[in-house]
Amino acid sequence: MTTRRNFVSAGSLGALGISLPQYLRAAAASPGTGKAKSCILFWLEGGPSQVDTFDPKPNSAFKPISTNVAGIQVSELLPQIAKRMNKLSLVRSMHTRGTDHPQGCHYAITGHESNPVMQFPSIGSVIAREVGSRNGIPPHILVPQWAQSRQYEQYFGSGFLGPDYDPMALPDPSRKDFQVTDLSLPKGLSEQAVAGRQSFLDIVDQRYRKLTQSVEHSNMDGFTAQAWKMLLNPAVRDAFDLTKEPDSLRDRYGRDAVGQSALYARRLVEAGARFVTAAGYHTLAWDTHGDNDTGHRDRLCPKFDRTLAVLLDDLEERGLLDSTVVLAMGEFGRTPFVNSDRGRDHWPTCWSLAIGGGGLTGGQVIGSSDATGGNVTSRLTSMGDIFATVYKAFGIDWTKEYDTPVGRPIKIANALDDETGKPLSELFT
Repeated sequence: MTTRRNFVSAGSLGALGISLPQYLRAAAASPGTGKAKSCILFWLEGGPSQVDTFDPKPNSAFKPISTNVAGIQVSELLPQIAKRMNKLSLVRSMHTRGTDHPQGCHYAITGHESNPVMQFPSIGSVIAREVGSRNGIPPHILVPQWAQSRQYEQYFGSGFLGPDYDPMALPDPSRKDFQVTDLSLPKGLSEQAVAGRQSFLDIVDQRYRKLTQSVEHSNMDGFTAQAWKMLLNPAVRDAFDLTKEPDSLRDRYGRDAVGQSALYARRLVEAGARFVTAAGYHTLAWDTHGDNDTGHRDRLCPKFDRTLAVLLDDLEERGLLDSTVVLAMGEFGRTPFVNSDRGRDHWPTCWSLAIGGGGLTGGQVIGSSDATGGNVTSRLTSMGDIFATVYKAFGIDWTKEYDTPVGRPIKIANALDDETGKPLSELFT
């Protein structure tokens, strides 16, 4: 079957960013009316231990410390976050599905259990569809993309919504050879020469029209034109240029994948991106089946504490925190007990996350767990409730349902037992 993609792949247009139109179609969506304009998901892949971070308990090796909000304590491993608790709220009563990483990750990002015959859209893709793009910046971005275990990257995608709402996946910004190739003209090719390439594209389009006439293709012209404008727009190119950030700020965030992906996320939402996943923790970094205490103390929490604290400060200093939801979480928590390898295993029954910004009320604790952090004792909270909260912050109707290709409606804020999630009212006071 002859397609436009076949023709383009035969030439050199891919190097010129012709794939960008799929991101621009999202601009046709209606903008939201909430206070939030963007969201940064600080993804803690592998699942942090709730009792060693946001819900300290006696069965943790680490002591609880006071925060700058009276009555709220966190682990001693998070001293910088403790000083900024007024900017965040903690949910200590998360209850989700999926006891292994693929199922847990899929559920945490889509709100649905895995289904071999259905690809569900992620929260980022739903937001991209509902509020559209700003300033010519792709609305949905993932940084960095997975070098391994690409199945996880699929869970952050658009599912049956189609590629228009897939995230633009970027390389690791902490690498010395980092470059966003889709927005860079090949060496030796001037902007003047692009006009000739556009002429070639016109020929491809004319040939394609003769082969297939469709409504979808009639919409391509405008988006393709916008893609060329993005390619040649200095402001857009600058938004993706991390070297524009001062060295001192890059040092504050940390010159590793965790710090630089968070800084890049801030830069992109400032430029206009709607949903950016800062996924610097890859390869199941928080999956501490062995030596949990050493891992949290030496490898994981120091970077997390440093980076989230700087991100909150940076957003606030730029006047962006009130319009940017910050959500820090993994796919589940860890067992309240320690195994024979001095580690903690997977635990979706009860875990914690942090959320703030975007007009949400900080300095709150929602829900509670028992004495060991193993079971929810009040305010059981689902991913659907978290999604509904974020959607409400954007002004999105969280009760909305999408029709799948087979005609089955699915909830964009799907809670436990196929109920519709409810926004956390405490965060809207």
